[in-house]
Amino acid sequence: MLTQSTVLDFKGQNIFVGIDVHLKSWTVTILTEELTHKTFTQPASAEILSNYLKRNFPGGTYHSVYEAGFCGFCAHYKLNAMGINNIVTNPADVPTSQKEKLQKDDPTDSRKLARSLRSKDLKAIYVPNPATLEDRSLVRMRATLVKDMTRFKLRIKSFLYFYGINYPPQFEKSGSHWSKRFMKWLSEEVVLEHDTGRQALRMLVQEAEQQRKLLMEVLIKIRLLSRSEKYAKNIALLRTIPGIALITAITFLVEVENIARFENTDQFAGFVGLIPKRHGTGEKTNDGEMTFRGNKTLKSLLIESSWTAARSDPALTLSYHGYIRRMEPNKAVVRIARKVLNRMYYVLKNEKEYVPGVVR
Repeated sequence: MLTQSTVLDFKGQNIFVGIDVHLKSWTVTILTEELTHKTFTQPASAEILSNYLKRNFPGGTYHSVYEAGFCGFCAHYKLNAMGINNIVTNPADVPTSQKEKLQKDDPTDSRKLARSLRSKDLKAIYVPNPATLEDRSLVRMRATLVKDMTRFKLRIKSFLYFYGINYPPQFEKSGSHWSKRFMKWLSEEVVLEHDTGRQALRMLVQEAEQQRKLLMEVLIKIRLLSRSEKYAKNIALLRTIPGIALITAITFLVEVENIARFENTDQFAGFVGLIPKRHGTGEKTNDGEMTFRGNKTLKSLLIESSWTAARSDPALTLSYHGYIRRMEPNKAVVRIARKVLNRMYYVLKNEKEYVPGVVR
């Protein structure tokens, strides 16, 4: 006599989960290898999703994906800890039909992710180690504080211009601004007719001074981090390259984490964003400006460092002079930046110091 089986067993079967992540809720679509199971909304919890999958698809192999965004990688770490093979993908790389672009909502996005995951159309982005992420937060904090400091300085300058207050002769050169003497002049010698104006200026100066203290504090922390066993050796290697100073070196290391994940310099340049747009059809191929994709922070630091490298490294000086014969200096320095990037890849990959080229 046949008996009804009451035990579910999905061993050997793959279950695909697309997650549209939000702060308080996740919209989830679950697909089997052949069928669509369900699209639903749940609280933003990896544990709740894991329990649902284990209850409805016991023994299965679970795969999930969500788009990189505001939540970072915390959901990724939790999903993997729950036994779900999760990947994080770039939203721009998810295959999307025109209809999905015109009728976009959370269920559509989650179904699209699950479908693309099942068909193996998605490429996972690199997920760094949690410790590296926290190191990155410290280094990025410096960049944030520098931007804020610039805003405070501009507010003070605008205040002075608004009330027609000119700089004394000793502060006419911009290089003398924001020294201790300059800040003392702002605090003690700038004359305004009424007390309210003096109070407003005093608050602006206090903001700038407090910001400077925070900036100095984070710089000290970054210097201590750079001397740690994790980064000291690679920073020493990178600083043998002309133009690469401490901040550029430590920023590259916390953003890249592992140079071995790049097979060649082209992949490394693509990550930074130092590759051109390209449009080809038939026998014609046109290379345009730099692609908008990439790490904007690294790209900016690298180009800034390349101006120094072009002056310090004889081989790069020769290359720069050759470039500016046929293009503008700003475009020439981008070519130099690519050469500097190649040098960075070489010293990190081979663990060898860079020896500046000498033209003979």
